Amino acid sequence: MKVTTLRIPAIFSLFLLASFTVNADLVVLQYHHISDDTPPSTSTSISLFKAQLDMIDDLGLDVVDLHSATEGQYSDEPPADQYIAITFDDAYESVYTKGASILQERGLPYTIFVDTAAIGSHGYMTWEQLEELAVRDGVSIANHGAGHGHLARKQGESEADWETRVTRSLDTAQAELKKRLGTDLPLFAYPYGEFDKALEAEVAERGWYGFGQQSGAIGPLSGKTRLPRFPMANAYGQLNGLKDKLRSKAFPIDTSKLPDGIMESNPPELTLPRTDEIQPGRLTCFASGMGRIDFKVSETSITVEAPKPFNSRRFRYNCTHPAQDGSFYWLSQQWLDLSQPED
Repeated sequence: MKVTTLRIPAIFSLFLLASFTVNADLVVLQYHHISDDTPPSTSTSISLFKAQLDMIDDLGLDVVDLHSATEGQYSDEPPADQYIAITFDDAYESVYTKGASILQERGLPYTIFVDTAAIGSHGYMTWEQLEELAVRDGVSIANHGAGHGHLARKQGESEADWETRVTRSLDTAQAELKKRLGTDLPLFAYPYGEFDKALEAEVAERGWYGFGQQSGAIGPLSGKTRLPRFPMANAYGQLNGLKDKLRSKAFPIDTSKLPDGIMESNPPELTLPRTDEIQPGRLTCFASGMGRIDFKVSETSITVEAPKPFNSRRFRYNCTHPAQDGSFYWLSQQWLDLSQPED
């Protein structure tokens, strides 16, 4: 770790620097396929899925409804217990044929974020299957856009064209879910986990919560339109690191004041405010594909920057710090390089 004296940016007037003690938070798990036969990068094997659920039970953690639990974090009296919510993106067929029955047997609630344009296509659920799940106790159906497009404004795209494209995706999907399933939940999962400030503003204008694919827990200071979820595919959901994720705490800063992640320089710089809970000597930060990285410290700030440029469209800085009871404060900042090709 490198310690230097830095000029204090004006942004710190926006942060809540007072001490904030986190007792319990909401950890949201993100899945795509539950299958042994689908693409490994987005799949969780059936055996691993069951083992993950077993660990949640062994730790005595309750699995709860995503919407009500998220609302609870912003109430005047946030819950005193640590909770888990389960989500699936895209409405793949394997969630219906495999995941849903496993969760129903255990009586666990979950939310499916639906790409409405894909329903009925090969590998996806049908509307009839979604209708069947939607009436089950504990099952929620929510918006993942229409067409699974990259919704951050593209380089060279006019504001008017972007506005038309985003409005069509968000509102078409919400209207179809309401018409076909009678659901109108204020929940939205960003395709690919990509967002920018303008897209966040569209989500906020509709009164929705926005969920990304960066890791971490949700607490009272979490930005409502950039809520984290832990990816649970085979590569990320292995049991040897799962306990720390399930028991993690939201980083004790107002994350709505962090950058939206659209990269302006490569490597990007992330500046965090110092708080009483975060001691630099106990902080550990990592960069995608680079392992542990150094950071700079001043009396009021911590600045994280990778040692070399990235060459991918999406990457992250992840920082953890010991909290109480052997758990960890967890922060993940996703970055998006718009100059890189779309998936």
